[in-house]
Amino acid sequence: MARGFFNVPEAINEPVKGYAPGSPEREELLATYKAMYNSNIDVPMHINGEEVRTGNTSNINPPHDHKHIVGQYHNGEKSHIDAAISTALAAREKWSNTCWTERASIFLKAAELLAGPYRARMNAATMIAQSKNVHQAEIDAACEMIDFFRFNVQYMTDIFKDQPISSPGIWNRVEYRPLEGFVYAITPFNFTSIAANLAAAPALMGNVVVWKPSSHQAYSAQVIVDLFKEAGLPDGVINVVYGDPVMITDTVLASPDFSGLHFTGSTNVFNHFWKQIGNNINTYKTYPRIVGETGGKDFIWAHNSSNPLQVATAITRGSFEYQGQKCSAASRAYIPASIWSEVKGHLISQAAEIKMGSPENTNNFVNAVIHEGSFDKIASFIDAAKADADAEIIIGGNHDKSVGYFIEPTVIVAKSPTYATMTTELFGPVMTVFVYEDDQWEASLKLVDESTEYALTGAIFSTDRYIVEKASKALENAAGNFYINDKPTGAVVGQQPFGGGRSSGTNDKAGSAQNLLRWTSVRLIKETFVTPTDYKYPFLG
Repeated sequence: MARGFFNVPEAINEPVKGYAPGSPEREELLATYKAMYNSNIDVPMHINGEEVRTGNTSNINPPHDHKHIVGQYHNGEKSHIDAAISTALAAREKWSNTCWTERASIFLKAAELLAGPYRARMNAATMIAQSKNVHQAEIDAACEMIDFFRFNVQYMTDIFKDQPISSPGIWNRVEYRPLEGFVYAITPFNFTSIAANLAAAPALMGNVVVWKPSSHQAYSAQVIVDLFKEAGLPDGVINVVYGDPVMITDTVLASPDFSGLHFTGSTNVFNHFWKQIGNNINTYKTYPRIVGETGGKDFIWAHNSSNPLQVATAITRGSFEYQGQKCSAASRAYIPASIWSEVKGHLISQAAEIKMGSPENTNNFVNAVIHEGSFDKIASFIDAAKADADAEIIIGGNHDKSVGYFIEPTVIVAKSPTYATMTTELFGPVMTVFVYEDDQWEASLKLVDESTEYALTGAIFSTDRYIVEKASKALENAAGNFYINDKPTGAVVGQQPFGGGRSSGTNDKAGSAQNLLRWTSVRLIKETFVTPTDYKYPFLG
């Protein structure tokens, strides 16, 4: 029981380490990478604090060296999912009644452990199994995860401080209770920090969680589990399961105690879950909270007043960092004809400098895409563009999966603004450009807004403030995260809460108080100090 109104440590963004040649952090990380790469990890499920190994294992292979095996994870059966649910519910009574200060301390400790002794290991696991270079691993697996933990604690206390007014003789107060039941967290491969936050955010607010990480993120998920355990997270609060995703989801969504879905993944999968939850609605004790961040076809739009080098740099960084496998990655651009030649020249020059290969080589800007299915899909669109008279590949276009799933950064110029790669989410290092006539800039904004079903991120470039204002208004529904004169990636917790609308998700803004509120059920308490004894009101005379 808290005996005071406590201020939590002020949340500040974790500084990003540079990993310059000869720096201590670089030497530590690369040594950790090498040791982990040449070892074998056995990843169990985690149910009520127990390590569950079934013997039904799947290999963990680095995408940049897919014949190499760094470990395996254990797949569960329906009985294991049932056990995860029942043990979570058993843990709920104690966890939900734990003082918020104790929950806050656990995740603040996790942040400090990650900033220190866990940093190299978390980054190395992400580099190995998710094929992120040193910088991409640092800003994700270390800094963003630390920021989630710290800022979520601050947001939680801000939420608790939001209380109603009270009239004379009455005290009104609000309790922010955890949901009645358990939360199902389904997390993606592409951001280790998102995987941790989708499970941790509901847990911080007093909920218990069944967490199904992506199988391609199992290595770093195990490090997250170890981090939580050392930070003091009690058994049963977050239970981790692997196995057939359909079986797991069917089992979870059939439970009367299912109370919330925290999801990042594809739009089609999220739509299916929403429908499945709707079909099961009479089963549940409460209406489940559904929070999801899904697909994107993120844009860069430039006006002829923009700086061509700045536009080109935004395309290179926004499209090719982490092989275009960010939900926010730019994959379509609209460039005016008058500056296209200069933008194109800068793009070609920058692409010529980009090196591709293993994350262990810190000269490599681009690494491998996550798995063969992703490689084959992206390669098929590139090959189709090569043979299509309506498209021209001006950069890249090559791909090779003999050793790793490597796709060269590729720029396609499309004659039509509705060309396949202008409208289809590829999730790879492919940018498609449509060149418009300068006097059609307003019509091009309409194309940006209406060409796809998504509305996640987008960027506009102009030095003319009238144009910036008009474009911002025209595209107000086209992106949940909107950038002016910058690439559409790199949202920072506490600075740019992340999420989109339309078919890009519920826009509940990960890394914000809005998201945490979704994992609470508010109870209003009104206490009257002198209770009336006469039913008559004054109007009765």
